[in-house]
Amino acid sequence: MSDGIMPDLSGLPKRRWKNLGVRFGSAVALLLVCLAPFYFGGWIWAALVALFGSRMLFEWVRMSHPAPRLTAYIAPILGLIAAVIYVVQMQYGLAVIAVGLTIFSVVGLQAIRPSPRKGPRIGWAALGAAYIVIPCLLIIAMRGNAVGFSTDGFQRLLFIVVCVVAADVGAYFGGSLIGGPKLAPSISPNKTWSGFVSGQIFAVILGALVGWSVGIGWMNGAILALPVAILSVLGDLFESAIKRKLGVKDTGTLMPGHGGLLDRLDSLMAAVLGAAIMLALFPNIWA
Repeated sequence: MSDGIMPDLSGLPKRRWKNLGVRFGSAVALLLVCLAPFYFGGWIWAALVALFGSRMLFEWVRMSHPAPRLTAYIAPILGLIAAVIYVVQMQYGLAVIAVGLTIFSVVGLQAIRPSPRKGPRIGWAALGAAYIVIPCLLIIAMRGNAVGFSTDGFQRLLFIVVCVVAADVGAYFGGSLIGGPKLAPSISPNKTWSGFVSGQIFAVILGALVGWSVGIGWMNGAILALPVAILSVLGDLFESAIKRKLGVKDTGTLMPGHGGLLDRLDSLMAAVLGAAIMLALFPNIWA
């Protein structure tokens, strides 16, 4: 204790709080944009997700190809829009066909005009289309067309979003305050094991609270929250690994403090994909 009153913090490593206000402001702005469409669901929500998905596809193409043609942007975006329309209409078979045709088209375009460096990036083109389009469709399908806070689709997607945000916030503050060994220094040097554990604990706590509030029980909420939170971290690391492979720091500058929209939503996309699989395999966890 310093002077017998306050703890001596001089030995703690330096913390990075300088962009906290910017990050918080960007997160609030994103929340305000999403709030009304999220409430209404259906076509309004689908239109917003399609807009976000189009922006993420734009960022992916720009990141993965140093000199893309206009068609490299247009093809996956048109495929996403077509698939979104089918999902809202609950024509899931046609949506799957649209996704397949989208991947085929972007691969074909990449093969016709390969990247001027490191040869053709056909694999990156296909990965980007699947990596972005499929989670976007799941987000729309999971939310559904029913309006209101008490609808099952609203509550399920809200649960996932809360777990993802909790894992991110818990990791940010836990890692900044505690520090310690790095989680994956070669991929994301700012992430620590203390941040990872803090994020998981916070996500499980909030997941239990949301589970209790929506009627599935706090235990089921906690059980489902943990894998969702873990997948959100893995999604973030996955995108970080891709950016390092491609020599890119951020996918864009759309969101101050975060980078591009893909930088902000990579965790959510992985979590939604994993949650959809878990809910399909174990439907009784959300009874």
